[in-house]
Amino acid sequence: MASAIPPGDPAVPQGPRPRRAFSARNITLYGALVLIAAYYALPLYVMIVTSLKTMPEIRLGNIFSPPVQITFQPWIKAWAEACTGLNCDGLSRGFWNSVRITVPSVAISIAIASINGYALSLWRFRGSEMFFGILVFGAFIPYQVLIYPIVILLRDIGLYGTLWGLIIVHSIFGMPILTLLFRNYFGSIPEELFKAARVDGAGFWGIFFRVMLPMSLPIVVVAMILQVTGIWNDFLFGVIYTKPDLYPMTVQLNNIVNSVQGVKEYNVNMAATLLTGLVPLIVYFVSGKLFVRGIAAGAVKG
Repeated sequence: MASAIPPGDPAVPQGPRPRRAFSARNITLYGALVLIAAYYALPLYVMIVTSLKTMPEIRLGNIFSPPVQITFQPWIKAWAEACTGLNCDGLSRGFWNSVRITVPSVAISIAIASINGYALSLWRFRGSEMFFGILVFGAFIPYQVLIYPIVILLRDIGLYGTLWGLIIVHSIFGMPILTLLFRNYFGSIPEELFKAARVDGAGFWGIFFRVMLPMSLPIVVVAMILQVTGIWNDFLFGVIYTKPDLYPMTVQLNNIVNSVQGVKEYNVNMAATLLTGLVPLIVYFVSGKLFVRGIAAGAVKG
């Protein structure tokens, strides 16, 4: 008769029983994920294959079929030849306008918001909570309510219809949510680091640049992705606060897609749409892991 195996014997497998790979739970979970992924990927697939087809092939009516003969002429026309109003130089002009708007807007808003969050989390002053509440309240005011007052303000300071006027608008509207993100992130950093730096004689700016900022890469990436996505995809502010020569890429895309003159070139429209959305996609895929790290490290903590 075999002797009983004592509990805790290293020869006995420990831990929970392994789950089956094809359990009902896994099939349901992965089936739902596949359906959701297909739901979002199918329109993108249609856009890509349509942008690579010729117009005679598109007129056959099968939007899901791959192109019989791949052509990049729609992409070339969308970038350099399509008419976006009085100009027929494609999206190239709008692309560089969007770059000139996005880069300084993101840099200014992140720089100021990081200092705001740092001061509000570690250098409390009298009335700081009320100031923070007023600042965050600005994130919930509908943009449409402030359009006309901002037009008057930019006109009076001589920046209406200029890129710098639009840059200021984007920087200000991004400030509340970014300040909230940085404040919560800096608040999650151990306070002992801050106290040790003060004991060593570091002041406000010394602690910020030497201690806090080097530790803030994840939340900076979160803020950058949010701002780049919001500013690059903006249409409303771009069409209101600039003029035709300075329109961002989204406004020019609207002019191409909604053109009522000539033949409706669906392949050019799809190529123009993909070109417009390419920058936010690249930014997200390049820094996606840091985005998740920033969210997990305190971006949504209270």
